[in-house]
Amino acid sequence: MDQLFLLVAEIVGVFVGIILGYYIRASLLKKRKGTIEAKLKQKIEDAKRKAQQIIDKAQRKAHEIIDQARKEEETRRKEILEAEKALMKRERILQSKILQAQKREEELAEQKDKLAKIKEQLEQLVKKEINKLSEISKLSTKEAKEELLKRIEEEAKEELLAKMQKLEGEGQEKLKEKAQKILATAIQRLALSQAQETTITTISLPSDKIKGRIIGKEGRNIRTFEKLTGVEVIIDETPEVITLSSFSPIRRHIAKLAMERLIEDGRIQPARIEEYVKRAEEEVAEEIRKAGEAATFETGVLDLPPKLVELLGRLKFRTSFGQNVLLHSIEVSHLAGMIAEEVGANVKVAKKAGLLHDIGKALDHQVEGSHVQIGIKILEKFGIEKEVIDAMKSHHEEYPYTSIEAQIVQAADQISGARPGARKDTLENYLKRLQDLEDIALSFEGVEKAYAIQAGRELRVFVKPEEIDDYQAKKLAKEIARRIQEEINYPGEIKVVVIREQRAIEYSR
Repeated sequence: MDQLFLLVAEIVGVFVGIILGYYIRASLLKKRKGTIEAKLKQKIEDAKRKAQQIIDKAQRKAHEIIDQARKEEETRRKEILEAEKALMKRERILQSKILQAQKREEELAEQKDKLAKIKEQLEQLVKKEINKLSEISKLSTKEAKEELLKRIEEEAKEELLAKMQKLEGEGQEKLKEKAQKILATAIQRLALSQAQETTITTISLPSDKIKGRIIGKEGRNIRTFEKLTGVEVIIDETPEVITLSSFSPIRRHIAKLAMERLIEDGRIQPARIEEYVKRAEEEVAEEIRKAGEAATFETGVLDLPPKLVELLGRLKFRTSFGQNVLLHSIEVSHLAGMIAEEVGANVKVAKKAGLLHDIGKALDHQVEGSHVQIGIKILEKFGIEKEVIDAMKSHHEEYPYTSIEAQIVQAADQISGARPGARKDTLENYLKRLQDLEDIALSFEGVEKAYAIQAGRELRVFVKPEEIDDYQAKKLAKEIARRIQEEINYPGEIKVVVIREQRAIEYSR
């Protein structure tokens, strides 16, 4: 009985467990289903929200595109209206000109008719006069006609002479007025800035400590730098500044580049100085080439040989009475071109001759002769057209004018040089005196280099040690000083310093 009861209890427990398990499982499934539905609902809401954002963004973009299109349409509408106004204005002007032309044509027709009537009346009067003379003097028709013409000629001679004088005077006044107008127009159309050349260049230093390195042990560095560049280095009490002094802008520019690189490097010694000076010379050569190319592009003279362009670029570092020669040449080219255009001359020849008229100044320190003669030789060497050479060689009236372009170039040169502030005679004389000092020193045998420094108060001469000994160096200094005293006028005194330096170089391997 007990076993039966236990069996029944077990069966009932199993059924209860099954029922409870079923309900628990159903409850769990229901909860899980609710979670999945909630996630799906959340995803659907997120998707709707993103879709709405995309729609809103698209609508804003569409509004922006529509606004932009409206603005462009409005701009185009304004442009079209302005174009229509301009066309209508031109049409009115054209109609006015057509009416004026028609009116003028009618006036000419009326004058033609009047002239025909006057001519007919004159012919009748001449016939009557001839017949009358023929009757009175019983002359033939031919003789009467000659007599009449002679009398008319005598009566009209004074009147014709007076009219001719009047016309000649009016013509001269008109030509003078036209010439003044052409020159004024040419000058007004051109305004080039002029660089005012100086003889010193200032370099800023990071600190005063570097001045000692620039000087070097016993002045070795500064002597090497001055010898290689031909520029005097002035180191005084001015804080964080040194000054480079030379009358030659090319030397001064090379020295400036080299000194700035040395200061930046910090390792200042003779070998490094030689390296940087050489680099600076190469950079300045490139700058000269670019300056020549820029001048040809600015003036439109683009058919020059490369070597001639480099010579033209050298004029950037050349001054004439304080006026930069390259800028002066560009100015003359523009002026000559504008004047030639006004008077109907050859604009291309005038501009080219104006640009090259002072090309001889690029070599006038190395070659004998005036810069005009040197320029002619240079242009002939490079095969420049004869009409261009003829146009440039007369700008100082050394050669007679052979064309109107020559007169134009001469006028343009005078306009550029005579402009107030363009030139300073004192600077030109000063630079010439410095160049003369160097030329005297270089004329002696054994001289390698010569530089005029300290505003021409000192002349430093570097000699070849294998050709000049110490005794000859002293003698050379006296001879140079004597030549300067005999050939150059100068205030005060000039110190002549002859430097003989010999280097011994060996390499360890």
